[in-house]
Amino acid sequence: MKHRLFWPVATLVMLILINTIARSQFASITVRDGRLYGALIDILRQSAPLMLVSLGMTIVIATRGIDLSVGAVMAVSGAVALTIIDGSTDPNNVGVVMLAVVVALVISLLLGVWNGFLVSLLGIQPIIATLVLMLAGRGVALLITEGFITTVNSTPFEFISTGYLLLPFAFFIWVAAAAVVGLTERRSALGVLTEAVGINPEASRLAGVRSRGIIWSAYAASAVLAGIAGIIYASNIKAADANAAGQFIELYAILAVVLGGTSLMGGKFSLAGTVVGVLIIQTLESTMLFLGVPSAESPVFFAVVVVVVVVIQSPRLHRVARDFVRSARARRAAEPSLDAEVVG
Repeated sequence: MKHRLFWPVATLVMLILINTIARSQFASITVRDGRLYGALIDILRQSAPLMLVSLGMTIVIATRGIDLSVGAVMAVSGAVALTIIDGSTDPNNVGVVMLAVVVALVISLLLGVWNGFLVSLLGIQPIIATLVLMLAGRGVALLITEGFITTVNSTPFEFISTGYLLLPFAFFIWVAAAAVVGLTERRSALGVLTEAVGINPEASRLAGVRSRGIIWSAYAASAVLAGIAGIIYASNIKAADANAAGQFIELYAILAVVLGGTSLMGGKFSLAGTVVGVLIIQTLESTMLFLGVPSAESPVFFAVVVVVVVVIQSPRLHRVARDFVRSARARRAAEPSLDAEVVG
């Protein structure tokens, strides 16, 4: 129970059990035409954009930063990809789609480099630096699409979000991204250096750690992952919607990181916890749809559940509970000796 993943995993399992009890078909998985279908499979597919954004947000938060621009980067990435595909003579050409994806990710990388420049070199507060791109990014996306919602019919592009290789292709994308980030951060010195910068930037600098480069790379990685999420989102709706793409996703990503046990104060972080946190959020959304919660009331329902989950994970609550259990045991242990004294 002391493991940082215990309560997030317990919460996820509890949500799955509640849904399974309420509707037995929730946990059922069927195979049709060589593809797996079911509510759990849908959760794995639909969580792809939030999962990618949250992985990047985890790295940024570990450096004691924050990235509020991920939703805008998603909008720009989708707009760039859809504009290139829409302007081509053959939208179904795989080469055209690959070119559009690469260009969109390069633009996303440049936006991340810009954020890193503001934070690491100019020393601007992360929340202010990324707020600039958060506000300006959607305007840039609207300029790219000329103020319209760009739509395309491209089978290779649609495959990114709706395609299946037994499991949804989007699921393989976020699993690959999680594996790359995990190997980079946990199987190299980069993860330790990232935590060192987040715990004490000045001490890490004096120890010879190039904190500026680490912070810069964190924002660049966050933007690239957000760019991939923007491509998946645009592929799913077959359009580039600068206003709706990634709306409020930065808040959900921060929430997923916190639910996974990563502190907003920086330092120690848990990528596995972030993955579990995203799955918790996606399962909650699926639960609300099943319960028929109106869209206007869903934020209240979501907030209540999240507050309960956060309180359950509170270290202070755990300490109070442990102290209460210890005192109760001490009282029970003292009772026999008191009874013996009275008899004597």
